[in-house]
Amino acid sequence: MSFSPLVAELMEALRCLPGVGARSAQRMALNLLRGERESGRQLARILAHAMEHVGHCQQCRIFSEQPICDLCRHPKRAMHQLCVVESPADVFAIEQTGAYFGRYFVLLGHLSPLDGIGPQEIGIDQFSALLKGHPFEEIILATNATVEGEATAHYLAEIIKRQGKVASRIAHGVPLGGELEYVDGGTLAQAFVGRRVV
Repeated sequence: MSFSPLVAELMEALRCLPGVGARSAQRMALNLLRGERESGRQLARILAHAMEHVGHCQQCRIFSEQPICDLCRHPKRAMHQLCVVESPADVFAIEQTGAYFGRYFVLLGHLSPLDGIGPQEIGIDQFSALLKGHPFEEIILATNATVEGEATAHYLAEIIKRQGKVASRIAHGVPLGGELEYVDGGTLAQAFVGRRVV
């Protein structure tokens, strides 16, 4: 059975979302059309409004409707610490821990020469300018524990070092509550390399 052109177009459009395959897109589209028409209209309105009005904070580059986001304007944030992450989702994850209260800089990606992503594409010029303009005592590199994330962290560490500032890297290794026999070899090796005195 083939769907009408507009229904098929709706299904295909829903597939742009991460983790949504053909079956999930079909289920979502049919659900919206079957009985959730007002919810679908509200979703369309909010989506269009967000696409039009959400940009990036001029300081940290997280998603924001304002030129300077609430995190950057917050008077109780520690101004001497800067945490560098790859995506706005990383900021939300760190904020949910309640363990960090400093400022952020979002790269909006990572270095990947094979994909044509170099320093310009991830805002290194803006990052360097931010370092020069603020007296940060510590810059925390919280890029992902992937080959690209590690390369990006190394590249940033060199820039930070040249400016005479201190960089630290988030720890990687055995997860809290994890049992060693179930941890993969790479993660366990990284845990040994990153060990610290207690």
